[in-house]
Amino acid sequence: MTRARSQQFCCQDSPYYPCISRVVRRAFLCGFDQMTQQNFEHRRQWMLDRLAEIDAVFCIDVCSYAIMSNHYHLVLFINKSQVDNLTDLEVIERWRKIYKGPDIIQRFIAGEKLSK
Repeated sequence: MTRARSQQFCCQDSPYYPCISRVVRRAFLCGFDQMTQQNFEHRRQWMLDRLAEIDAVFCIDVCSYAIMSNHYHLVLFINKSQVDNLTDLEVIERWRKIYKGPDIIQRFIAGEKLSK
């Protein structure tokens, strides 16, 4: 059964967080797929670029990674002291460096008065 992230992880116990993600249906993430004779090695650089982008924007450091043919492993460090010092506006600005965001966020950034 799934559990809320707040119940799975505690920054006071350890700021390090291991992550694993796997593709489905025997698909290839990286490398050469013998079955389809397709090379997906270019995706490895895509993943490294995205990890570097996320590492630069959020208060999370990538400590270690391994990108395999059908899955990857990450060890992330959550910089709680940096997180605690961010204002709501700084959180939104960091998030918008990667994502455009919904209309209401763009209106908030523009300084429009919003109803509750």
